Amino acid sequence: MKKTIIYIGIACGIIACGESSKDNDTAEKTDPTVETPEDIQQEVPDPISAETNDNYDTEVVVEGIAIPWGIDFLPDNSMLITDKSGDIYHYRDGQKQKLSNVPEVYVRGQGGLLDIAVHPDYANNGWIYFTYASSEGEGEGGNTAIARAKIDGTQLSNVEVLYKTGPNTTKGQHFGSRISFDKEGYLYFSAGERGARDENPQDITRDNGKVYRLNDDGSIPQDNPFVGEENAKEAIYSYGHRNPQGMISNPETGEIWVHEHGPQGGDEINVVKAGANYGWPVVTYGENYNGTPITDERSRPEFEDPIFYWLPSIAPSGFAYVTSEEYPELQGNLLAGSLKFQYLELLILDGKKITKREKLVENVGRLREVVEGPDGNIYLGVEGKGVLKLVKKQNN
Repeated sequence: MKKTIIYIGIACGIIACGESSKDNDTAEKTDPTVETPEDIQQEVPDPISAETNDNYDTEVVVEGIAIPWGIDFLPDNSMLITDKSGDIYHYRDGQKQKLSNVPEVYVRGQGGLLDIAVHPDYANNGWIYFTYASSEGEGEGGNTAIARAKIDGTQLSNVEVLYKTGPNTTKGQHFGSRISFDKEGYLYFSAGERGARDENPQDITRDNGKVYRLNDDGSIPQDNPFVGEENAKEAIYSYGHRNPQGMISNPETGEIWVHEHGPQGGDEINVVKAGANYGWPVVTYGENYNGTPITDERSRPEFEDPIFYWLPSIAPSGFAYVTSEEYPELQGNLLAGSLKFQYLELLILDGKKITKREKLVENVGRLREVVEGPDGNIYLGVEGKGVLKLVKKQNN
């Protein structure tokens, strides 16, 4: 199962998009040639450039999965993998088996079958959780849902939809979504703002652009920050997000950390706090895709600042905090995949400050998922390749 402010200046005189806003599967592909606008003024330390670390390589573990979006592990160390096209695979003993009875998935643009997580007490209750784009509910199109189910042989059983964001929309961008459990067993998931930046993220009476917190059965914890507030979506835990596609429970602090795509520039890492507003789109370190400013404000007292942001964007997806004895040199630090630059990034932590960045493997492909397995290995979901394992080069 998944284990549960520093700023980067502008590097090399360029700023790149974290995601494309187009409603197609080229979303999150970016243009590294766009010049930095003059009006982005930042009071930041010297830029931190990502250094190359040539000590690692990858090995293919599971082939034949086009877009391996989410990965998690059962107590027997077998692997569950989602394919964005709508399939869940169970991989064990060198063979992958497609599971049947998966709910219908709305596949459009960035939408499809997204993350997967195994309940921390799976050995006793048998629940798995997954997020996906669903057309159920109000309106044409789809929106992000979270469901749970049990595995019965080669099929899902006891499928229950726990929460469905709405209304639906035919827009193809910003579904999120990642899942994490905290140390107390609460269930968190993210949903992007679905391309409605001026309507959804700043409005707690609307879904999307949010991190949600549920009990493991889908009920709403009574200490959620907006419980009892008139017309509020009581499942909301934090808001003002753009499109979080990385989420961890930090094992040192117990906090939920997310990373999220910025627009053209300004991908962020945020520490999720109850009731906090992360500012999108009122404040941002990014700009519109046509180069025009979204806002001239980077921070406000009423908003939570990111502990870290990327300029240019790397288009981060997948997030892990390394605890494994297999990689003692990486322990206590973060890993994130880059969709844009197609490398695995190591972020060296000192408390909540990132002091160094390294590219561990380059030219690996669009890196969608990063997870530490119960065997101590780091596994990567790479589009067009499947699931890879991070290995040390033998000459090092």
